[in-house]
Amino acid sequence: MSLLTLLPFALSKSNIATYVSALFVVYTILILLRILMSFVPRMPYSPWLRVVLDFISETTDPYLNIFRSFMRPVGGGGFAFDLSPILALIVLGIAEGIIVGALS
Repeated sequence: MSLLTLLPFALSKSNIATYVSALFVVYTILILLRILMSFVPRMPYSPWLRVVLDFISETTDPYLNIFRSFMRPVGGGGFAFDLSPILALIVLGIAEGIIVGALS
């Protein structure tokens, strides 16, 4: 007998669905933090804070830029309001429902 037939699989479909759902939640939180970051024009410089802010920006901007390419900010001047994260969160929620629902 091989070793694979002796060991049961450690992950079930529901476990995988739980992990994937958790990844969607973490990414949603990162997008919400990115939205909050946009309201603070000047962050005080701190090396550890810069690392965290750069991580959030570098993680979320590629996804948000997809929506920013066809959805421009509303308003003008210094008071432009970017609605693309709202659409991005809606699409992310729909994708989570489809993917997690298929895995459950």
